[in-house]
Amino acid sequence: MLEDSTFDAGIELRRQMFGEAGADGQIYATTELNDKLQEIVTRWCFGEMWVREELPLKTRSMITVAMLLALGRGPELNIHMRGALANGVTDVELREIALHSILYCGIPAGVEGIRTLDGILADVAPGSALREDAARSGRARPRKTRAKDVAAASGGD
Repeated sequence: MLEDSTFDAGIELRRQMFGEAGADGQIYATTELNDKLQEIVTRWCFGEMWVREELPLKTRSMITVAMLLALGRGPELNIHMRGALANGVTDVELREIALHSILYCGIPAGVEGIRTLDGILADVAPGSALREDAARSGRARPRKTRAKDVAAASGGD
């Protein structure tokens, strides 16, 4: 890999977004098969595009998450949702992006987004209000009782 100031800027941003282990594990554990890929990702994606000042990192993260949802790129969505949290996107904002994707990408995209976010929050923020059980919080609607259920509970038909 050719290392220079662009590569160094890319590595720094990857570390900021994905942690040192996540960034260095991708970059320095390469093989002949994937070393050029990691150089392109580090240099071009993060060292040239992500560092442009015209859009804040938070905005870039939100756009990236929306595009990955639209394309159905689950593994990358997981990585970039984590990076988005590091870039200041809130869990609520990520939820809203996933919900909004239903309008333009379909229900499966929204489901994938919510499922991915839930897994991430279980890992990094298990106490998040978004993971609170609706029944325990009082937000769940009471189940409508049907006459058939009442009869069954009382032993009648």
